[in-house]
Amino acid sequence: MLKVNDLISELELTPILLADGEREITGGYAGDLLSWVMGRADAGDAWVTIMSNMNVAAVAQLADVACVVFAEGVMPDQAAVDAASLHEINLLGSKKGTFELCGDIAELLRR
Repeated sequence: MLKVNDLISELELTPILLADGEREITGGYAGDLLSWVMGRADAGDAWVTIMSNMNVAAVAQLADVACVVFAEGVMPDQAAVDAASLHEINLLGSKKGTFELCGDIAELLRR
């Protein structure tokens, strides 16, 4: 079982907002078109994106993802962090590119 805290540790991610480090990650999704993510991400996914505005928090809440991982050094704006805090959504950051990050998450989920 992979938890958000494990993902942070294994991939050396930066916790931007850690609302529930014990939340289980059951899958993954990568995407930046928010309407697409809403219809395709599953509850429990680690969602990898470069979108950084407050709408990310709304989509993360609707999809019930375990965490949002911002790739490529992207940092969310303050409105996104505030909205995520209100809804207790885990926000993490990475300097890795989206492709590499997704591969790393997939590998961890296969263990």
